[in-house]
Amino acid sequence: MQCVDCVAQAAKASRSARTVFGGTVRGGRPVVTLTIIGLCVVSWVLQLATGGAWTQQWAFVPVFGDEEPWRFLTAAFLHSTSPLHILFNMYALWLVGPFLEQAFGRGRFIALYLLAAVGGSVGVLLLADPLSTSWLTPVVGASGAVFGLFGAIIPVLRRMGRNAGQIVVLIAINMALPFFMDNIAWQAHVGGLVVGLVIGAGYAAAPRERQKLVGWALPTAVGVVLVALTVWKYSTAVSLPML
Repeated sequence: MQCVDCVAQAAKASRSARTVFGGTVRGGRPVVTLTIIGLCVVSWVLQLATGGAWTQQWAFVPVFGDEEPWRFLTAAFLHSTSPLHILFNMYALWLVGPFLEQAFGRGRFIALYLLAAVGGSVGVLLLADPLSTSWLTPVVGASGAVFGLFGAIIPVLRRMGRNAGQIVVLIAINMALPFFMDNIAWQAHVGGLVVGLVIGAGYAAAPRERQKLVGWALPTAVGVVLVALTVWKYSTAVSLPML
């Protein structure tokens, strides 16, 4: 028999079980994934309830990004008024989010998701033409972040010795959709995918003794690169009058 205080003290002294990628093994629900889904749903309801005012305030528009940089992230929590848009993105997030959240741990999963979301907006910015309507076109959706998760899961599956072919096919199908459907920001897909591949590969390849270092150093480096690309794009862009 042991007293409650003795058991608590022993629990503090013992090491938490870790995944091969350094994430803390947790039971229960995927809290981060569910929180992201909840935020997107609440935001979508506000979009409908405000008649578009909520969307205009937080959507990413290249011409506004230099003065309102929060739009690079907030756009990932918005969707079009069609239920199919948010349903597809949230379903895709639910398919891969809990797995990566468990594998990487909550902190690194949050960093991956948010940087992939920003990377999607940066992709839109880099491929937008300041002299065309693309510079003034609002972009919304979590697809950039979701593609980041798709990209990250490929090196994870390879590290585990599992086949990533289904994910690769899914990515290829979604990349082909803009050729057959309008109003799809494929630039955000590319940006998020690249960020996800880089961070996922770094997390998966990090040796156990350096997983904590890579866990904060890699996202920081990716964030710096995204900021540098953004500054470069705006410095070379032709200024346009706001409409």
